[in-house]
Amino acid sequence: MNSPAPELDRRSFLRQACCAAVGTTGILSAMSQLKLIGAIAADSTAVRRAAADADYRALVCIFLSGGNDGNSVLIPYDTASHAGYASARADLAIPREQVLPISARRYTDGRSYGLNRDVAEIKALYDQGKVALLGNVGTLVRPTTLADYNAGIALPSQLYSHLDQSVQWQSSLPDESIFRTGWGGRMADVVDAMNVNSEISMSISVGGRNYFQVGKSVSAYVVNSGGAEVLNGYNSSGGSPLYKSFKEIVDARFESLLASSFSSTTKDAVKDSEYLSTALSRAQVLKTVFPDNYTAQRLKMIARLISIAPAMGLKRQVFFIDVGGYDSHGQQATAHPLLLRELSTAMKAFYDSTVELGVERQVTTFTSSDFGRTYTPNSGGTDHAWGNLQWVMGGAVAGGDIYGKMPSLMVGGPDDTGRGRWIPSTSVDEYNATLARWFGVSETNLPVVLPNIGRFAKRDLGFMA
Repeated sequence: MNSPAPELDRRSFLRQACCAAVGTTGILSAMSQLKLIGAIAADSTAVRRAAADADYRALVCIFLSGGNDGNSVLIPYDTASHAGYASARADLAIPREQVLPISARRYTDGRSYGLNRDVAEIKALYDQGKVALLGNVGTLVRPTTLADYNAGIALPSQLYSHLDQSVQWQSSLPDESIFRTGWGGRMADVVDAMNVNSEISMSISVGGRNYFQVGKSVSAYVVNSGGAEVLNGYNSSGGSPLYKSFKEIVDARFESLLASSFSSTTKDAVKDSEYLSTALSRAQVLKTVFPDNYTAQRLKMIARLISIAPAMGLKRQVFFIDVGGYDSHGQQATAHPLLLRELSTAMKAFYDSTVELGVERQVTTFTSSDFGRTYTPNSGGTDHAWGNLQWVMGGAVAGGDIYGKMPSLMVGGPDDTGRGRWIPSTSVDEYNATLARWFGVSETNLPVVLPNIGRFAKRDLGFMA
């Protein structure tokens, strides 16, 4: 069943459409730059104020689109548990000698665990206490047992559907059939007053339009790995025929309400692009070396945007990137390791950049994904499942531990709805609430951001220090 598109207001939709429609090359109007430079006042001292501004905080969502196989990331390591894992996973089992053993500060369930060697950088950050692992997280309408599942009681709609589960992860509303807002957007709505700048949105996507950042009053501003989308073919002097024609069109008076709205929104989109491009042009050059891959280059842009947050008067920011390729029905043994290595090296570079900027305790990065994958494979891959492993990274993370509760890892056991589709023991709401509280959402506003949080036992899982 298809889910409806986000109900964006017309102005927000037109703004995003205009930003997406313009080219990725070209240069800006010098006249606008002069005005914006004065407003930004982004000298080298201001650019580095993020380190001194202890009140600044940013959340970075990395959405692993398609459904990441967490069963191939966190792996039972003790001999008996790994033997059972290897039997169930068959040709997709990660050999024990390729597993990097970890210790947990408090978590225990009688098993020991390790991380896939393809996430060696994440493992190193885990050992340093900068990464926490979240076991068996998923969409839940309420705490659910196998008996509830078999009876069809209070289940998220369209389980195992990519679109529906992606929407539910990003909205944190698995029992609503009509999408209206995402939990990141609702969070931005309630904290946006902390920002003193209304020129640019506190919510920025480096992964296109998404459900997570849709709010009632705050909409995401979309950029690419090179920065703001800018109009193609307009020179900085503003004297080109194309530029003059453009100005004449958008400055004209229109009797049509739609034409007038489109003209106004187009001017706003260009203004936003000029504003952000000018700010980025004055950002400090990062010394951290980022790998040359899709994920890393988008995280690098987020690091650059964080570096200019003080100059733009932003104390709270929400970022989003979407990384595809995780729908591993076939050839998982060759494709999934490449995805994990890209993700691990990119996240390590991003963490290093926050250390360079002095904001490692003020920036928290977390993963999300449609759902987990079946514990038992098909012929060469895995299929759609439910509960899944996630992880959180940052200097304020109480890392080096596993939070929540790992599934039994028994096919046909009390957590299995079939083929190792684990019933989540931790809800998306509990996961998100812990992040939202750290971000500055008050107890009063927490149910505004996460309307279903009252159905669950924990508003704070403890993984943020």
